[in-house]
Amino acid sequence: MRISFIALLIVLTGCATSARAPAPAPVNFTAVTLPDYDSERGIGWASSREDFEAARADSRYEMLQFTYPSDGLTVGAYLYRPRRTPGRKLPVIVFNRGSVIRPKGFAGEMLAMAHRYAEAGFLVVAPHYRGSNGWAGRDELGGADLHDLLNLRPELERIPGADASRVFLAGESRGGAMVYMALRDGFPARAAAVWGAFTDLDPLTAPGGPQAKGVHSVWPDFDQRREEIIRTRSAIRWADRINVPVLIMHGGADDDIPLSQSQRMDAELTRLGKTHELIVFDGQQHVIGGQGAQRDAAAIAWFRKFGAN
Repeated sequence: MRISFIALLIVLTGCATSARAPAPAPVNFTAVTLPDYDSERGIGWASSREDFEAARADSRYEMLQFTYPSDGLTVGAYLYRPRRTPGRKLPVIVFNRGSVIRPKGFAGEMLAMAHRYAEAGFLVVAPHYRGSNGWAGRDELGGADLHDLLNLRPELERIPGADASRVFLAGESRGGAMVYMALRDGFPARAAAVWGAFTDLDPLTAPGGPQAKGVHSVWPDFDQRREEIIRTRSAIRWADRINVPVLIMHGGADDDIPLSQSQRMDAELTRLGKTHELIVFDGQQHVIGGQGAQRDAAAIAWFRKFGAN
C-alpha cells in the first residue's frame, strides 16, 4: 500500500504536535488569612489550642485558595503546602469537610490536621462545595455538590508539585460519606480514610433519629424523595462498589453519628471481601478531635501502605 507524501506529512505533523502538547495551565492561588483559635467554635472541636497555634506559627507551610469550574459554576478549594518547592512531586490528600453550608469556610478547623499531613510529606487539597464560602449553587449533601469533588480531580494536574498519580481521599462526618460516594463513582484514589461518617441515612433520618430534625433544611423535598435521597447517599446500600482500600475510624462516644454506622459498614465490607480496617477511638466524640494526632497518624500509615511513598 502506497502512502502519499502529504498523508505521511500529516501523520508526522500530528505526532509531533501531540508530543509537544502544552502542560496544563497552573492554578491561580490567593492567600488565606487564618482565624484566631477562639473565633470559630468548630476549631476547638477539631484540635487543641496547642496544636492549632503550633500549626499557625509554622512558616514552612501556607494555606491558599483557588477556584475551578464544576457544572458551569465557579467553586473553590483550599491548598495547604510547603512554601518552598521540595524538589519532588508530593502525593495529594483530598480532604472532605463535614457539615453542610459553611459561609465563612473551614480553614481554621482543618489547619492542625493539614499541618500533620504536610509534615508527613503530603499536599492537602480541600473542596469547599457549592453554596459555601460565597460560591454559587446549592449544597445538597451528596447531590450535585458531589460533582465538586469529582471535578476537582483534573485540577490536581495543574497544581505545581502535586503528584496526580498518588491521590488519597480523607473525610470526616458528611465528608466521609462524600468519600464513599466518590469511590462508588470512580474517583481514582489509591486509598481512603473516613471518620465519623454516616453509612445509612435511614435510621438517622427516621422520626426520633439523631438527624431527623435537620433533614428539611438540607433537602426541602425530603418527604417526596426520601427513598432516593437515602439510597444514593447510604454507602451500606452499595458497598459492593467500593473497590479502594478504606480505613474507617469512629469515636466510641459519638452522639451525632452512632458507632453502629461504621460497625455495620465494617461487617458489610468484610462480607464482601473488601480491603478495609475499622479503628474505634474509645471515649472520643464525633470528629475524634481529642485524639486528632493519633487519628491522622493512622490515616498517614494507611496511605503509605497503599502507595503514598
